[in-house]
Amino acid sequence: MLALTRWHHEEAIPLDSVPRLGVSDFRQATIDHVVDGAQLLALFGRQVDGDQVRLMAVLGFPDAAQVTVFECDVSNRYPALTPECPQAHWFEREIAEQWGVVPEHHPWLKPIRFHSSYRPGHDAWGRAVGAAILPSVTDFFQVQGAEVHEVAVGPIHASVIEPGHFRFQCHGETVFHLEISLGFQHRDAERHLVGGPNKRTIHYMETLAGDTSIGHASAYCQALETLSNTAVPLRGQALRAIALELERMACHTGDLGALSDDVGFLPTAAFCGRLRGDYLNASAHLCGSRFGRGMVRPGGVMFDAEGERAQQLIDRLTQPLIDTAGAAQLLWDTTSVQARFSNTGPVSKQNCVELGMVGPAARACGVPRDVRRDYPSGIYRLAPINVSSWPTGDVYARAYVRALEIEQSGEFVLSQLKSLPAGPIRAEVGEVRPNSLAVGLAEGWRGLVCHVVQTNDQGKFLHYKVIDPSFRNWIGLAMSLRDQQISDFPLCNKSFNLSYCGHDL
Repeated sequence: MLALTRWHHEEAIPLDSVPRLGVSDFRQATIDHVVDGAQLLALFGRQVDGDQVRLMAVLGFPDAAQVTVFECDVSNRYPALTPECPQAHWFEREIAEQWGVVPEHHPWLKPIRFHSSYRPGHDAWGRAVGAAILPSVTDFFQVQGAEVHEVAVGPIHASVIEPGHFRFQCHGETVFHLEISLGFQHRDAERHLVGGPNKRTIHYMETLAGDTSIGHASAYCQALETLSNTAVPLRGQALRAIALELERMACHTGDLGALSDDVGFLPTAAFCGRLRGDYLNASAHLCGSRFGRGMVRPGGVMFDAEGERAQQLIDRLTQPLIDTAGAAQLLWDTTSVQARFSNTGPVSKQNCVELGMVGPAARACGVPRDVRRDYPSGIYRLAPINVSSWPTGDVYARAYVRALEIEQSGEFVLSQLKSLPAGPIRAEVGEVRPNSLAVGLAEGWRGLVCHVVQTNDQGKFLHYKVIDPSFRNWIGLAMSLRDQQISDFPLCNKSFNLSYCGHDL
């Protein structure tokens, strides 16, 4: 295996120290390290001088809280990593879409968002410049045979949910294959971040995926603080973590309610609708925004929880946590609910690992990945959180892990509020290092949030890459429908509850 330099995930490195490998060495190094247990945190491209595209791989080593980065230059094609490293499959489709570079022998090569290439005159599917997307690019897989039929859902859905298209290949009521088509929410957010940081940057972060405002703001701030050698005060670290856990508690509680509603179990659905509001209102009491916007800023936080406010938050949260545990217990005690949750939409541990799933969806498959433990930063280094997991990989597991995490996050928040460190809540941010690279990691409520930042010689963002946890987990939803009844799709979909805009950016 090729030896590569590793460093702590909160260290910045000079861009010129990033190893530039040949294509074959780049490919083999990625495959070997992932097979050996590394996590593919990011794989992306950017255009460099001339007609070249530079691919960069960011690998994480959770046992040591370290990362490594290496790159290679390609022109119009390279041998795909996906056949031997399935974690790369979605990343390589994005590279083909954005830069017109063909990953040869990729088993599922089609765009993931259907937008034009960033590299004029290049297209991975041989389309003429300015041409419409060809049917051969957009056609869905088809299963043929007697009694096989196809069901198309979306992209426009009932109610106010975001647009996404789902195509089911069925034999009777059994789903053989689900193909998911996204990209309807594409806003070109990453390219708008180039040239920052500026006054708009933090607001982009808080709206990359609106229900993960704290998660994305935290990853961004960590990367910027790494680049500027800024030490966040201990009190600011604690308040930042409180905001992140409140976001997790609100979203998980909402998901438990939605799952209950989907199987017609109204007691927990009604309880969780109210309880989610209690957690959102706690965020509003802390910083004025139910979604936590305006709370997390480079250097720390903007709002404090002084003695009286801290006690008010404790009072606001104590009873809802008891009520949430009771509402969840109703699910586990009701046989009709368990009959619908158990063995519905299972994803195997092997598939979870090979596809690189993250967050509660991965922990529900018995894969205990969690940034707060694997790559701890801030107050999590001093006050670690236990990682909850369950081995069955089904709807029950995805619901049960959420309930466990609400309980643990609640205990963490109450503990931090009772013993907030003294001192300031924010530090002055220093100058951003030029020609450097940093990685920001946070455990959003859906899972791993990863930001990779490269700066130019003026200390401005040369390239900014965001990987939302939904980017990694949509394929998990597709796998959960294999050999399931098509009527189980709404329940499986709710059990993942992935973001459209977080994926589409």
